[in-house]
Amino acid sequence: MFAYILNLATLICINAVLAITLNFIMGYAGIFSIAHAIFFGIGAYTAAYFSMHVSASLFLAVPAAMLVAGLLSLVLALPALRVRGEYFVAASLGLQVLGVTVFSEWKSVTGGLGGVIGIPPAELFGHAVSDPVEFLLLTLGCLMLVLLITSTLLRSSFGRNLKAIRDSESASHAFGKNVAAIKTLSVVISSALAAVAGALYAFYLGFINVESFMLDTSVLLMAMVIIGGIGTLLGPVVGAVLLMLLPSLFSYMSFLPQTEIGAIQQIAYGVAMVLLMIFRPNGIVGSRKRSNA
Repeated sequence: MFAYILNLATLICINAVLAITLNFIMGYAGIFSIAHAIFFGIGAYTAAYFSMHVSASLFLAVPAAMLVAGLLSLVLALPALRVRGEYFVAASLGLQVLGVTVFSEWKSVTGGLGGVIGIPPAELFGHAVSDPVEFLLLTLGCLMLVLLITSTLLRSSFGRNLKAIRDSESASHAFGKNVAAIKTLSVVISSALAAVAGALYAFYLGFINVESFMLDTSVLLMAMVIIGGIGTLLGPVVGAVLLMLLPSLFSYMSFLPQTEIGAIQQIAYGVAMVLLMIFRPNGIVGSRKRSNA
């Protein structure tokens, strides 16, 4: 039971990092992307490849994962950000499909559908972080660091520019803001930080494959942000905790048919989203009236 709780807590932390980084572009830049799982996957595959062929040191593998994810997001964001609103959602869907195809077919790096096995434990100051308690503390530390980075950025002039663009792109243009550059940089930052979660995920499981980076993962991350509170600092964390705990709670309800647990979860997610849109449109943490804070 203790091992199960440790595992669940670790996965909650990893998903919270992903939700925070998605909220950075959704809640503060107004960029709705359903391709966030791709950058999660890029981080995971890069860290796995780097650790198996170069070094398993966190101080080397994680920056490498962030660099690759950031560069790829820059290349892909430049043309995609030329469109707005629902058109960008469609562009991100195309990116999601393309990314999954690459993950499935680039077998020399990703292992194809079979995935990558034998990923060595992460090393921190020469110490292999293989103990579950130690790894949970590591993920908690990374979660706190990502929260700190996000909070610092949002309080800076860059963060104020992001909120201004979210509220009105036209007004931001009128005030001389380089909207395309600011939005592109926000996507790069979000993707690079999402790669941190990918690296942690790869080191934690010691195995990764494309199934962890499909469209349903991107949709789940978006649900975490919306349910917790879009445009809030702690909302994504709350959303991640709730949506990661729900499957566990359902599995312990013996009166439910175990073969239908997956379908019941999806129904619960849908009902929760509908109720929130009616009674708490800004999420659990968000206020009834959106704040610019």
